[in-house]
Amino acid sequence: MTANYAIETYDLKRIYKIRGPKRKDDPAERVALGGVSLQVARGGLFGLLGPNGAGKTTLIKILSTLLLPSSGRALVDGLDVTKDVTEIRRRISMVSGGETSGFGLLTVEENLWMFARFYGLENADAKRRIDEMLEVVGIADRRRTKIADLSTGLRQKMNFIRGFISDPDIIFLDEPTLGLDVTAARDVREFVKRWLRQNPDRTILLTTHYMAEADELCDRLAIIDSGKLLVEDTPAGLKKRVQDEAMFVLKVAPLGKPVEGDRIEDVPGVQRLAVTDHDAHVELTMALTGEDALPGVLAHLSRRGAGLVSLEKREPTLEDVFIQLVGRRLTEAAGVEA
Repeated sequence: MTANYAIETYDLKRIYKIRGPKRKDDPAERVALGGVSLQVARGGLFGLLGPNGAGKTTLIKILSTLLLPSSGRALVDGLDVTKDVTEIRRRISMVSGGETSGFGLLTVEENLWMFARFYGLENADAKRRIDEMLEVVGIADRRRTKIADLSTGLRQKMNFIRGFISDPDIIFLDEPTLGLDVTAARDVREFVKRWLRQNPDRTILLTTHYMAEADELCDRLAIIDSGKLLVEDTPAGLKKRVQDEAMFVLKVAPLGKPVEGDRIEDVPGVQRLAVTDHDAHVELTMALTGEDALPGVLAHLSRRGAGLVSLEKREPTLEDVFIQLVGRRLTEAAGVEA
């Protein structure tokens, strides 16, 4: 244990027993976390990136004392999540995107006052904090609106206030902008940055599906997949991993099926490829060993009768790093044959 760490995990595992009838070859358990060791420095914002089912939410539930680990050890603010539950809960808070928070018949102000009192704030302090934070997130004019009458974005802003009302030392944000429109998501990100600037000892652990959000907010990032931690670094450090490659985005229409034994991935110089199918075109995001590999790609597309709509060279992104490590886009649900 180190005083400079807000969060520490050592070979942390969580295994779920699969209940109910099973076929002969069905597994009896599912590994959600397969031995995660992670240290998050005190102060700043640490991000977790990973596809659905990677283990991000399981990790946050263990750290926020909502779930016990199967083995390993986890410390939050130097306290053990299995032994010091009450004391940890005094120091942390949690916000999950898309969750339903509060009672629909109560107003925004009434809900926040109730949660503030649950956290142990005195009445005067609770009212002061509520007034301040309603102004900060821009919903002071909705303080007497019932929760049931709020839009998704406004309800999430209220949920944010609920999470921050106790002024925690450490807060877990699990997909906090999920389902929000562009304006509401921007307001949430600006609030997070302001909250961190106000006190250098505050710590946030964030999970997100949005690469741009991670790039904008996070001081450090870890990529997790299938319960395993793959890599950890600063956003800039992660992107340096793919700077020795030439990144191109090509839009073609139509792409068509590849001839057997003649795929884009087999063209000399093609390192990686991600395919996104749109209504009017197919977008090919590829990493090449160098620009001299591009003519071979264009010749391949010509043989397949694909018309080039546009071609763009760009700098590496966190999406490229993710594809390199995981083999698919973060938001990709199913692959398209290329």
